Amino acid sequence: MINDHSALLLKAIDGKFLSADEGLELYLNAPLSQLMFAANEVRKKLHPHGKVTWIIDRNVNYTNICVSGCKFCNFYRGKNHREAYVTSIEEYRQKIDELFALGGNQLLLQGGMHPDFGLSFYTELFQALKGMYPDLKLHALGPPEVVHIAQLESLSYHDTLERLMAAGLDSLPGAGAEILVERVRSEVSRNKCTANQWLDVMREAHRLGLTTSATMMFGHIETPEERLQHMIAVREVQAGKPDAATGFISFIPWPFQDKNTVLSKRYNVHNSVSREEYIRTIAISRLMLPNIQNVQASWLTVGKETAQLCLHAGANDFGSIMIEENVVSVAGADYKFDKEGIRKAIREAGFEPQFRNQQFEFLPSPE
Repeated sequence: MINDHSALLLKAIDGKFLSADEGLELYLNAPLSQLMFAANEVRKKLHPHGKVTWIIDRNVNYTNICVSGCKFCNFYRGKNHREAYVTSIEEYRQKIDELFALGGNQLLLQGGMHPDFGLSFYTELFQALKGMYPDLKLHALGPPEVVHIAQLESLSYHDTLERLMAAGLDSLPGAGAEILVERVRSEVSRNKCTANQWLDVMREAHRLGLTTSATMMFGHIETPEERLQHMIAVREVQAGKPDAATGFISFIPWPFQDKNTVLSKRYNVHNSVSREEYIRTIAISRLMLPNIQNVQASWLTVGKETAQLCLHAGANDFGSIMIEENVVSVAGADYKFDKEGIRKAIREAGFEPQFRNQQFEFLPSPE
């Protein structure tokens, strides 16, 4: 066992890559205060201005029809279910008008893997939305949808992404990552893309110059070792991106929300992530991922106070006010913020709130 935590922490502060064993040692055994201090030092090197960023966007689900059947999700419905839906253009108009009125211009556009929706559904939707709202930014889909579309159309990931970008895709969320280890995915999301497929889509997106993000849903059946494997897989993809590409612009770890999910009801798997464990996870993410600029604290799933502490443990982003969110909220995430509340929370933590876009470019704060 490695006992010299100070040497490992200094290695991380210097921006050097920690191995899986080194990261695990710090994650499990380093005092929380030391872990937070080191992660905060890395954050200060990357973001010396003392600002914490935030954004206004709206999470719109184009459908809840999905063939994946993930055991942690109780949002999806079967194609013939009475609650199944596909969002109409008129509903998009209403939602986007509200978004623009509140000072935002980005849709986080996601949904289920509909068995009948091929590439044309998405390209026509993107073109229609951009035609109505030329300033709208589409932070849309995710690797599982890209894999699903590519398989339906017998296309490469490159061609699928290229056509989505031509239709208006601005950036690719890191959705559907869960834990990028096959043992875990075979248990919780057997019908979704594999870990390697998820990573391959992101590699192709980076080659095309498409900015992406990465997530990690933890606190279910994975081990601490597998969490570290997930971070290293993301780090390696980022290390291999073209020099001119941004690649993964942010990393967002969030705890599994278990309310009414198959994992909780049938398998008795519950979210047991404590406040300390979440803060430790944010801190080790910052130390393991020196080549990813931004780490986001998920206030939506852990609440304001824990997220504020994470700003002193390596996180530099507070995410979105989330005008609309329909997936993790139905599994128990029920925290809320408006734009004044999110700015106040950042100030209370001792930082200056800074409004941003998806590319993390600073913008004037909306009034």
